[in-house]
Amino acid sequence: MAADYPDIDIAPFIDHTLLIPTASEEQVEKWCEEADRFRFATVCVYPAYVKQAAELLHGRKPKVCTVIGFPAGATTSATKLYEAQEAVENGATELDVVMNLGWLKAGKTEEAYREIAEICEETGQTVKVILETTLLTDAEKRQAAEIFMDAGVAFLKTSTGWNGGATVDDVRLLKEITRESIGIKASGGIRTFYGALDLILAGATRLGTSSSVDLLRQRDTLDRRE
Repeated sequence: MAADYPDIDIAPFIDHTLLIPTASEEQVEKWCEEADRFRFATVCVYPAYVKQAAELLHGRKPKVCTVIGFPAGATTSATKLYEAQEAVENGATELDVVMNLGWLKAGKTEEAYREIAEICEETGQTVKVILETTLLTDAEKRQAAEIFMDAGVAFLKTSTGWNGGATVDDVRLLKEITRESIGIKASGGIRTFYGALDLILAGATRLGTSSSVDLLRQRDTLDRRE
């Protein structure tokens, strides 16, 4: 590892993510096996695969994460709540919920707050609200962060990955706003080991990536070279 980087095990930071439209049961099984083998924090799958993932990981360390209102966040609040409750019934313990960007842009902050607060309260699980930072101004990022911290989320998450990804600057901004009172999940475009480390050093406490195993292979290759 490069001398200017601390020796950090990134595996416990990772949500091992499988959110491609063609995801299959066979891939879910592979992702769960990898998550258990490499000790990732969670496997993140679509709601349709939560029950399978929960059964495969029963008694194992990795948790089951899923996405709610993904990827646009523009379904109704009742739909999101139902989707979240069903996911929890099927075994999910972490919920990555896409905020309603249109409401924030339109100044409907009370609606945005109420939607996420209800999911937090009714499910009682770890909620990570997805801000989609690439589509927000810095002022909007601050406003959204404050709204959802008040709503009771456990994490602020940068992105779905469908409209660009995480940046070091955004993670630093969220760390400044939260003052480390809640977690920060960086997600989208994390494909290099040093890129992952940069996000952790900037303040990310969780990383969402489908390149999890490759990141660890990159680390091992770098260790051998040095």
